[in-house]
Amino acid sequence: MISPSTAGALREWRRRRRVSQLELAVRAGTTQRHVSFIESGRSTPGRSMIIRLAESLDVPIRERNELLLTAGFAPAYPQSDLEDPLLAPVRTALDRILHGHLPYPAVVVDRHGDLVSANAGFEVITRGVDARLLEPPVSVPRVLLHPLGLAPRIVNLDQWAWHVVDRVHAESLRNPTEQLRRLAAELTGLAPPRPSTPDHLGFAVPLRLRVGGPAERELRLITTLTHFGTATDVTIAELRLEAFLPADAATSDALHELVTW
Repeated sequence: MISPSTAGALREWRRRRRVSQLELAVRAGTTQRHVSFIESGRSTPGRSMIIRLAESLDVPIRERNELLLTAGFAPAYPQSDLEDPLLAPVRTALDRILHGHLPYPAVVVDRHGDLVSANAGFEVITRGVDARLLEPPVSVPRVLLHPLGLAPRIVNLDQWAWHVVDRVHAESLRNPTEQLRRLAAELTGLAPPRPSTPDHLGFAVPLRLRVGGPAERELRLITTLTHFGTATDVTIAELRLEAFLPADAATSDALHELVTW
């Protein structure tokens, strides 16, 4: 018989993804009856079936390993240290992407938003941030919204803060961990009241950030998120590249002036 915790976890992941038993059965190449029996503990799925169900529900691979372990199977996905020599090609690729994005800011973060690596552009926009916020592990969302971080310099904090809060909250619901839940709650407390009637924001919410230098200026930045879509290693699958792009020519010119690389 399948472990009650495994059956309950599979059922919870299906509900969290808002997928019916029938839809899951179709995705996984089985029958609704079989899915029902698995979730009720009346049928014991094999290792391959657990993997198929987890893949069909887009369960993060760290949690897929946990499902397998609770069912008595060995993990299917390795979890390597980023400093492992075997991951040297990945580190090289990330370094090249970060450097190639200059003079625009870019960071690599883990699943909790903690900083893994950053380029010189990000170092420029975080100048003046309280040193305590930059001690490892560095939470990039916290640096952005903390009053000792970038928050006092974000011109449109009332709009942009909720962009950050909502993204972290959505991630905490999609891939729940206690650390993400606490971070979402903390950021909610740091954010100003949510605008009730936001102005037209264009095609994307910009980050309007004041930076120093010979003369203070305002940068207007938009963000993109990238991840390794075919990663089978837990560490690599959880990495995210957040890149900031200039929303106007003046921002591009300013960053070319401010960043040395």
